[in-house]
Amino acid sequence: MKHLNLGGVGVSVSAVALGVMRITKLNVDEATTLLESAHDAGVNFFDNADIYDGGKAETLFGQALKNASFSRDDVIVQSKVGIVPGKRYDFSKQHITEAVDDSLKRLGLDYLDVLLLHRPDALMAPEEVAEAFDALQAAGKVRHFGVSNCNPMQIELLKKAVKQPLVANQLQFAVTHTGMIDNGIHVNMTDDRSVDHDGSILEYSQLHDMTIQAWSPFQYGFFEGVFIDNPKFPKLNAKLQELADKYHTNSSAIAAAWLIRVPGTQVIAGTTNAKRIANIAEAGDITLTRQEWYDVYFAAGNDLP
Repeated sequence: MKHLNLGGVGVSVSAVALGVMRITKLNVDEATTLLESAHDAGVNFFDNADIYDGGKAETLFGQALKNASFSRDDVIVQSKVGIVPGKRYDFSKQHITEAVDDSLKRLGLDYLDVLLLHRPDALMAPEEVAEAFDALQAAGKVRHFGVSNCNPMQIELLKKAVKQPLVANQLQFAVTHTGMIDNGIHVNMTDDRSVDHDGSILEYSQLHDMTIQAWSPFQYGFFEGVFIDNPKFPKLNAKLQELADKYHTNSSAIAAAWLIRVPGTQVIAGTTNAKRIANIAEAGDITLTRQEWYDVYFAAGNDLP
């Protein structure tokens, strides 16, 4: 399994991580098996959020982690805060610190390895976020910090006051969701792919050593469905299978390897299937050639100017 230096701060994380948004579909024993299967496949990173099933995902994950055969100290646990579902985004000091305390209680943990702010709060006061981060770090409750779904200027605004390195930005990224790639390729053009929706977030993240955590790596659209074995994507699936045969693996692993090939990218695989996480984790042992990467990009309907 390939590893990344998370945010350049010396934390070694597996290139494939397990996201547990849907873990509450399982019982405790099944969830434990899922975590152990991921760990056996080389995954040492687990991604949570306080809003996943109203906090129930963190509770179940915590129970499964306690029951697992590996040590909590052997893995990296991340969670996200900042969303009050259906009401607001909230980066106030009070909300961040209370949300972390609630997450730690549900998880049954003393600390988070990584805390991400989940979606940008239009009312964010950087100084207030900095106070929250300082308090959480001083109390030993959070070791590293980052963001999710933020653009470069929002990150720069945070950096105005926050002294801790922002180690990650969790962004939707898949071979069927390539806006951050497209606009960099179609520079100085006037077609739709040239439009920069995100402020050159890919290049910004690489420049500042922020790990890009790719969420929904097998989805097309927002949550329309997966592209793997989907008849809507015949050329893409044919190419993925062709490369899977070459590398003696599976299509999901190739799709994940395509993402990992982009420097500084970690894949958040949100599966509840123990066999599937093992299959996806095979991506961590595959390095696509430059041409193979572009061939997959083309097969998904993308082009070059």
